[in-house]
Amino acid sequence: GPSKRFPGAAVDEILRDVVESYLREQRYEPVQCREVAKDIAEMVKARVKDLVIPRYKIVVVTHIGQLDEQSMQIGSRCLWDPVSDTFSSYVFKNTSLFAVANVYGVYFE
Repeated sequence: GPSKRFPGAAVDEILRDVVESYLREQRYEPVQCREVAKDIAEMVKARVKDLVIPRYKIVVVTHIGQLDEQSMQIGSRCLWDPVSDTFSSYVFKNTSLFAVANVYGVYFE
């Protein structure tokens, strides 16, 4: 098993900091939000890797959409070990958009 557990609280803080810094004043524009979603995912991944968690593979998925009178459901499925694998998630909303950012930490044996 892992010698060091995945630091969920630290990853939650990284998600909140990065997503809010990118999207606090952002208006929804499809082309720009597509690029911002990529930038957020890369920034979160880099900051989580800076935590130096040995033998964990990091996967970051970010969704940004227009906040209007519609609904959306986002789901994910993984086959993993519930003892060593985990995830962190953060949901953000402002007046024109919503964002969901997920970080999956999967232990590599």
